[in-house]
Amino acid sequence: MKLIRFGKAGQERPGIVTAKGKKLDCSASGFDWTADFLGKGESLKELEEWLNVHEDQCPEITDGERLGSPVPFPSKIMCVGLNYSLHAKESGMEVPKQPVLFMKATSALTGPFDPIVIPKNSKATDWEVELAIVIGKKASYVSESEAMDHVFGYVLHNDVSERDFQLNHGGQWVKGKSCDTFAPVGPYLVSRDEIKDPHDLRLWLKVNGKIMQDSYTSDLVFNVPQLVSYISQYMSLLPGDIISTGTPAGVGMGLKPPTYLKAGDVVELGIDGLGVSRQKVEEL
Repeated sequence: MKLIRFGKAGQERPGIVTAKGKKLDCSASGFDWTADFLGKGESLKELEEWLNVHEDQCPEITDGERLGSPVPFPSKIMCVGLNYSLHAKESGMEVPKQPVLFMKATSALTGPFDPIVIPKNSKATDWEVELAIVIGKKASYVSESEAMDHVFGYVLHNDVSERDFQLNHGGQWVKGKSCDTFAPVGPYLVSRDEIKDPHDLRLWLKVNGKIMQDSYTSDLVFNVPQLVSYISQYMSLLPGDIISTGTPAGVGMGLKPPTYLKAGDVVELGIDGLGVSRQKVEEL
């Protein structure tokens, strides 16, 4: 199932995208895609049963309606660095022997078509298309063989990054990852059953219509069950938590010369089965 949230920022309501591509308002169901919903094993079945009776009464959402992040309140956004070998190479770093982890502030979360706002004093705001995992069942010390049981589904994520903040301001990468609007997520949250193989998906990103990133998740250094299991050894992953699995080669930092986003640029990105998002770049 494809789950969406729509409406003004801070006032989003739940909806779905049907198999025929129609967007329907599901507010009357009493459900929303919160941690309680995502963590309850029978939630999708209950929603399907409700839709079987009430789908014809659900108002259709117009194309002009704003979409917010389909995951509204993650307790954390975990990110994985250098998880594609060619991206590690273009970054001038070795392919890691263990996953490189960092956190992204949840205040960076925004809708898939909301603008990217270049922060004050930015010199190097960059793009990163990524497959993101959404946790369904609490994961703590889980094995790789158990890990997929803890995955609710997947979302498209643009892990927007300010490279000067990230690399030259001391400390950890979180400074360059957490500016407001730096986590456009969506358009929809796709339940695990709809993605046959998360390790065989094309992911791509364009800037002003030019392809900058074009790869497949088969090139991940550490795959989905490995990441869920590994991270769960260090912290509990809670329903609604997001794990962004890393970006392939083609980021602005890796170009010669490096090229970064500026006001007026348009970033468009997509992943097979997870839809397409689009952000216009603005200055603060």
